[in-house]
Amino acid sequence: MPDLLVTTPSGLYCPSGDFHVDPWRAVPSAIITHAHSDHATAGSARYLTVDEGAKVLSTRLGPEALIQTVRYGEPIRIGDVTVSLHPAGHILGSSQVRIERGGEVWVVTGDYKTAHDATCRPFELVRCHTLITESTFGLPIYRWQHPSKTFAEINSWWETNKSAKIASVLFSYSLGKAQRLLSGIDASIGPIYCHGAIERLNQIYRDNGVLLPETIYVGDASRKTSFAGSIIVAPTSARGTPWLRRFGEFSSAYVSGWMQIRGARRRRAVDRGFTLSDHADWPALLDVIQTSGAERVLVTHGFVDPMVRWLNENGWQAAPLHTEFRGELDETSEPSTANPEGSDS
Repeated sequence: MPDLLVTTPSGLYCPSGDFHVDPWRAVPSAIITHAHSDHATAGSARYLTVDEGAKVLSTRLGPEALIQTVRYGEPIRIGDVTVSLHPAGHILGSSQVRIERGGEVWVVTGDYKTAHDATCRPFELVRCHTLITESTFGLPIYRWQHPSKTFAEINSWWETNKSAKIASVLFSYSLGKAQRLLSGIDASIGPIYCHGAIERLNQIYRDNGVLLPETIYVGDASRKTSFAGSIIVAPTSARGTPWLRRFGEFSSAYVSGWMQIRGARRRRAVDRGFTLSDHADWPALLDVIQTSGAERVLVTHGFVDPMVRWLNENGWQAAPLHTEFRGELDETSEPSTANPEGSDS
């Protein structure tokens, strides 16, 4: 029986259902795991995603995009296959794609994490015969501390800056990471301001029932506003821009899984680095692979070759599934393993 999914010039394709999963070019029919730009490309004729992610996907693709939605776990028939979407725990509306034909099950994880995140549904293990997994942090050096410890570190840094009567500028990816940070920091320390790119996404999260603290759009602050003692959550694209001048004296920090790499803070040109990722670390990747029951594992995104080699040496049937990088170079998935700090995760 032929494979359920194959690679094409437009990305991962299901011949039996005549659709692509996270295609990197415009196609007739696309299933989207989540709205980050390295997974959601504009221009396709129609899209399928989970209902919780539709509004943020529409924001990314434009109002003209034709988006069909399903509920998590709701099976639908597409051609000769049955498809359902399951929580990936990555960001709001992120999904794994389960595809079944004649009792054979494949799962495309998209980006995922198993750690707690109050801003999205928790990861759901989906058993399968073939697993296509990401490996953004597919090296043993990547092992995350509990998120509560990272939030405590950020709060302590913020309080120290407040005592010094300076502002705190926290750089993170605008979709997913920023909202997770907002949900975890201590809002009693001081005012929380957000860049416009983040504030508009905050509202989508709130509309989906996600509890976030009160935030202030920076653009609504008067020119006489003192930002001393406040925290400003900004996208990484704002680093080094004139936009930062209005905050006066400030300390800057960057939040990313890549902050675990020695020297990453220096190369980011920030005062502090905090390790927090919306991707699975090495132990979580291995746990998902093992408990999925998959007989075959295809590895994509990130440290593909080291992960494949380790899996094959430890009893799995594994192979690489190389894909084209299409991310926002300073804010999302990795452009290459040769430059593992070129963007944020």
